[in-house]
Amino acid sequence: MKKLNPDQLYVEFRNGVTMTEPIIDRKYTLTHSDITAELFLTIGLQYAFEKINAMRDEVLAEWIIANGCPLLYVYVYVDGEFGPAVTAVRDAIFRRELPLALEAIRYGDRKFFAAHPALDSAPIWIHFDSTNSLYNKFEHWGTPGDYI
Repeated sequence: MKKLNPDQLYVEFRNGVTMTEPIIDRKYTLTHSDITAELFLTIGLQYAFEKINAMRDEVLAEWIIANGCPLLYVYVYVDGEFGPAVTAVRDAIFRRELPLALEAIRYGDRKFFAAHPALDSAPIWIHFDSTNSLYNKFEHWGTPGDYI
Protein backbone atom coordinates (compact mmCIF):
# COMPACT_ATOMS: atom_id res chain seq x y z
CA MET A 1 0.00 0.00 0.00
CA LYS A 2 1.20 3.48 -0.85
CA LYS A 3 1.60 5.95 1.99
CA LEU A 4 0.15 9.42 1.79
CA ASN A 5 2.54 12.18 0.80
CA PRO A 6 1.00 15.28 2.44
CA ASP A 7 2.84 17.52 -0.06
CA GLN A 8 0.77 15.97 -2.85
CA LEU A 9 -2.61 16.50 -1.14
CA TYR A 10 -4.56 19.66 -1.93
CA VAL A 11 -7.61 20.44 0.20
CA GLU A 12 -10.41 22.84 -0.67
CA PHE A 13 -13.17 23.86 1.74
CA ARG A 14 -16.39 24.97 0.04
CA ASN A 15 -19.00 27.46 1.25
CA GLY A 16 -21.00 26.20 4.21
CA VAL A 17 -18.21 24.20 5.83
CA THR A 18 -15.36 25.20 8.08
CA MET A 19 -12.40 23.21 9.25
CA THR A 20 -14.54 21.93 12.16
CA GLU A 21 -18.24 22.14 11.18
CA PRO A 22 -20.73 20.75 10.30
CA ILE A 23 -20.58 17.02 10.97
CA ILE A 24 -23.76 15.81 9.29
CA ASP A 25 -23.95 16.65 5.57
CA ARG A 26 -20.15 17.08 5.41
CA LYS A 27 -19.18 15.59 2.05
CA TYR A 28 -15.81 14.63 0.61
CA THR A 29 -14.89 14.38 -3.06
CA LEU A 30 -11.44 12.86 -3.60
CA THR A 31 -9.95 12.90 -7.08
CA HIS A 32 -6.42 12.47 -8.34
CA SER A 33 -4.03 13.03 -11.22
CA ASP A 34 -2.62 9.89 -12.83
CA ILE A 35 0.24 11.98 -14.22
CA THR A 36 1.43 13.77 -11.06
CA ALA A 37 -0.02 11.43 -8.38
CA GLU A 38 -1.50 14.51 -6.70
CA LEU A 39 -4.69 14.08 -4.67
CA PHE A 40 -7.45 16.68 -4.56
CA LEU A 41 -9.85 16.66 -1.61
CA THR A 42 -12.90 18.89 -1.76
CA ILE A 43 -14.92 19.24 1.45
CA GLY A 44 -18.37 20.76 1.18
CA LEU A 45 -22.10 20.40 1.69
CA GLN A 46 -22.37 18.89 -1.79
CA TYR A 47 -20.08 16.68 -3.82
CA ALA A 48 -17.77 18.44 -6.29
CA PHE A 49 -19.33 16.77 -9.33
CA GLU A 50 -17.52 19.14 -11.68
CA LYS A 51 -14.22 17.57 -10.59
CA ILE A 52 -15.31 14.04 -11.53
CA ASN A 53 -13.88 12.85 -14.84
CA ALA A 54 -15.08 10.27 -17.35
CA MET A 55 -12.99 7.52 -15.70
CA ARG A 56 -15.20 7.74 -12.61
CA ASP A 57 -12.33 6.82 -10.30
CA GLU A 58 -13.24 9.31 -7.59
CA VAL A 59 -14.01 8.45 -3.98
CA LEU A 60 -17.09 10.10 -2.49
CA ALA A 61 -17.79 10.11 1.25
CA GLU A 62 -20.14 11.76 3.70
CA TRP A 63 -21.05 11.78 7.35
CA ILE A 64 -24.49 10.36 8.06
CA ILE A 65 -26.42 9.13 11.09
CA ALA A 66 -27.47 5.47 11.15
CA ASN A 67 -29.20 3.90 14.16
CA GLY A 68 -28.52 7.10 16.10
CA CYS A 69 -24.74 7.01 15.52
CA PRO A 70 -22.48 8.82 13.05
CA LEU A 71 -20.77 6.84 10.32
CA LEU A 72 -18.64 7.67 7.33
CA TYR A 73 -20.41 6.39 4.20
CA VAL A 74 -18.05 5.98 1.25
CA TYR A 75 -19.11 5.38 -2.36
CA VAL A 76 -17.10 4.10 -5.32
CA TYR A 77 -18.45 3.45 -8.82
CA VAL A 78 -17.02 0.08 -9.80
CA ASP A 79 -18.38 -0.49 -13.28
CA GLY A 80 -21.52 1.14 -14.66
CA GLU A 81 -20.92 2.14 -18.27
CA PHE A 82 -17.52 0.43 -18.38
CA GLY A 83 -19.05 -3.02 -18.65
CA PRO A 84 -18.22 -6.40 -17.17
CA ALA A 85 -14.81 -6.72 -18.83
CA VAL A 86 -13.29 -4.05 -16.58
CA THR A 87 -15.33 -4.60 -13.43
CA ALA A 88 -12.84 -6.97 -11.79
CA VAL A 89 -9.92 -4.69 -12.64
CA ARG A 90 -11.63 -1.57 -11.30
CA ASP A 91 -12.71 -3.41 -8.15
CA ALA A 92 -9.10 -4.52 -7.52
CA ILE A 93 -7.79 -0.99 -8.11
CA PHE A 94 -10.33 0.57 -5.74
CA ARG A 95 -9.51 -2.01 -3.06
CA ARG A 96 -5.78 -1.38 -3.47
CA GLU A 97 -6.13 2.43 -3.39
CA LEU A 98 -8.90 2.89 -0.80
CA PRO A 99 -6.55 2.82 2.22
CA LEU A 100 -4.64 5.74 0.67
CA ALA A 101 -7.92 7.54 -0.10
CA LEU A 102 -9.15 7.09 3.47
CA GLU A 103 -5.80 8.28 4.81
CA ALA A 104 -6.07 11.37 2.57
CA ILE A 105 -9.56 12.15 3.89
CA ARG A 106 -8.46 11.66 7.51
CA TYR A 107 -5.30 13.74 7.09
CA GLY A 108 -6.89 16.41 4.90
CA ASP A 109 -9.65 16.99 7.46
CA ARG A 110 -7.45 16.50 10.54
CA LYS A 111 -8.64 19.71 12.26
CA PHE A 112 -12.21 18.43 11.98
CA PHE A 113 -11.21 15.15 13.64
CA ALA A 114 -9.28 17.04 16.34
CA ALA A 115 -12.47 19.02 17.09
CA HIS A 116 -14.57 15.80 17.11
CA PRO A 117 -12.24 13.07 18.42
CA ALA A 118 -15.07 10.54 18.89
CA LEU A 119 -15.45 10.42 15.09
CA ASP A 120 -12.10 8.63 14.87
CA SER A 121 -14.00 5.64 16.28
CA ALA A 122 -16.99 5.92 13.93
CA PRO A 123 -17.43 3.06 11.47
CA ILE A 124 -16.54 3.44 7.81
CA TRP A 125 -18.92 1.68 5.42
CA ILE A 126 -17.99 1.47 1.75
CA HIS A 127 -20.49 0.90 -1.02
CA PHE A 128 -18.84 -0.72 -4.04
CA ASP A 129 -21.50 0.11 -6.65
CA SER A 130 -21.70 -2.44 -9.45
CA THR A 131 -24.34 -3.94 -11.69
CA ASN A 132 -22.61 -7.29 -11.11
CA SER A 133 -23.74 -8.88 -7.84
CA LEU A 134 -20.25 -10.32 -7.28
CA TYR A 135 -18.87 -6.79 -6.95
CA ASN A 136 -21.86 -4.84 -5.64
CA LYS A 137 -20.95 -4.85 -1.96
CA PHE A 138 -21.39 -2.87 1.24
CA GLU A 139 -18.38 -3.43 3.52
CA HIS A 140 -17.09 -2.22 6.87
CA TRP A 141 -13.56 -0.80 6.52
CA GLY A 142 -12.64 0.06 10.10
CA THR A 143 -12.68 3.58 11.49
CA PRO A 144 -11.04 6.88 10.51
CA GLY A 145 -8.60 6.36 13.38
CA ASP A 146 -7.27 3.33 11.54
CA TYR A 147 -6.02 5.63 8.78
CA ILE A 148 -3.94 8.10 10.77
